[in-house]
Amino acid sequence: MSAGTQVHANLTEEQVREISGDLDEPEWLLETRLEALEALEDLEMPDVIRTPGRDWTNLHELDFESLVDPLNAAENKDQVGPEDAEILSWADAVQEHEELLKEHFGSIVDTQENYLTALSTALFSTGTVIYVPEGVDAEDVAIRTEQNSRSLFNYTLVVTEESSSVTILERQSTGEAAEEQYYSGVVEIAAGENSYVQYGSLQNLSEDAYNFTVKRGVADTYATIDWIEGNLGTQLTKTEVSTTLSGDSSETQIVGAFYGHNDQHFDIDMKVWHRAEHTTADLVTRGVTDDVARSVYEGVQDVGADAWDTSSYQRENTLMLSDESEADASPKLIINNHDTEASHSATVGQIDAEDLFYMTSRGVDPRAARNMLVEGFFVPVLEEIDVDELREDLEGLIGARLRQRD
Repeated sequence: MSAGTQVHANLTEEQVREISGDLDEPEWLLETRLEALEALEDLEMPDVIRTPGRDWTNLHELDFESLVDPLNAAENKDQVGPEDAEILSWADAVQEHEELLKEHFGSIVDTQENYLTALSTALFSTGTVIYVPEGVDAEDVAIRTEQNSRSLFNYTLVVTEESSSVTILERQSTGEAAEEQYYSGVVEIAAGENSYVQYGSLQNLSEDAYNFTVKRGVADTYATIDWIEGNLGTQLTKTEVSTTLSGDSSETQIVGAFYGHNDQHFDIDMKVWHRAEHTTADLVTRGVTDDVARSVYEGVQDVGADAWDTSSYQRENTLMLSDESEADASPKLIINNHDTEASHSATVGQIDAEDLFYMTSRGVDPRAARNMLVEGFFVPVLEEIDVDELREDLEGLIGARLRQRD
């Protein structure tokens, strides 16, 4: 019996109708949910990252039947931002912006792409819609989600009109921890012409939690989508962040940072699809593994046949603090247009013994020297984060984990 059949047996149409009814959703949304529920039986788990001779992540081992409790979603959520942008709960957005939802919901992340996206579509009960009208600059949009139930399915939609901008910081953490929890998040960003979106995410869920997130954006002409992806919590994180550069002269940057310890497992997937002329992408990720933690990273730069005059760069570096931790990286270039400037690099290694010796020979305590080197390792990523609050939060969490190691 497949994992899909097991969890499907635990879900009913009545549950989905109740979730949709509680949110007072229109018929087309209910139908989208029910179609996703019905599709579960035939859908596969998301693709996992494979390196030669090895599948790093086994999603089929998850006991979804015990993790998913569709009607018992509990959270604390804050959604704040400037008055000239609309930051709405999902229930409010359904009432106030149905046409916007009809146009964009499921347009970037296919609601039936795989088993877990369909599960999210059928069961999500909380979320945020951010709508930024033409010409509006919206700073300091903050969304905080604190999970207080066994499972929580969250959806975020960002729509920016022409020549607008928005900076968003979304945090996920655990309040009341169950023995095991499942968090699922889907994010769709539709960046209009000449608009700018910076979306920062900081995941610090319980280390008993499982996390599945998909964050995707489409950038129109002259638009920019910048992502920041910080992961410190959970026992298993499977995450994808990607941008489709569909408009001429559009740009994206994807910045990632992770720190795994104990037996944490991170499966991190970052992709950019160049589909127009004069597009630019920069992918930079730095991560640390300690104890028996494992990480696997895949970065894809895909340059389409029509993507003339493209610039695409990718760098991924992982630092292993223990002999028992594991890390691998799989950067990929797919080039279908010769008018391209592209490069990728990936490194996996341990703290440089010469650096450590240099510092300790000058009187620095070995533990302090190691911590300083780890904090310094993250600097190239931290320097790319424009939102002070996110950068300071991430620095603080990295520092706390290093002190915990001591």
